Amino acid sequence: MTGPSEPTRDAFEYPDEAGHPDEKGTLSQDQAVLVDEVLDDPHAPAFDFAVVNDEKAGIYDAIAGDREIAGLTYNVAGDDRLVLLAVLVYPEFRKQGIATELIRRVLHDARAQGKTITILCPIVRTFIEHNHEYADLIDPAHPGVTRGFTPILNPPISSRQKV
Repeated sequence: MTGPSEPTRDAFEYPDEAGHPDEKGTLSQDQAVLVDEVLDDPHAPAFDFAVVNDEKAGIYDAIAGDREIAGLTYNVAGDDRLVLLAVLVYPEFRKQGIATELIRRVLHDARAQGKTITILCPIVRTFIEHNHEYADLIDPAHPGVTRGFTPILNPPISSRQKV
């Protein structure tokens, strides 16, 4: 059991600009499942998928065959920063390493573009906390959450750019 001053896996704190009145949030059931995946399964996913950046919709889609299986939504903040909002993995594809691999590929793409990131997604935050080689991507002036809840968004599939 955690004491009152110890953070739990499900508690995150948001910066004032994130819009949470108490600057705190807890994970939804879906988010908790994905955090567990990131913590428990740092290995490659069970099957191959492509990641496509739909810049108009602001989502990196994970596509297996002709089906969208996961996504990571984002906003562009200037020319040099992405704000990572939320990770979604459809239930039938969870616990297969897809969230972990999707986050890894998005972070590699941000690095290749010379961008920093602001994290509003607790799943991405957890991934980076356990994969320190990506910590340099976090924008020091706008790091984002330190723990919390972000709604999962699912923009429509449209024009895409492969990652």
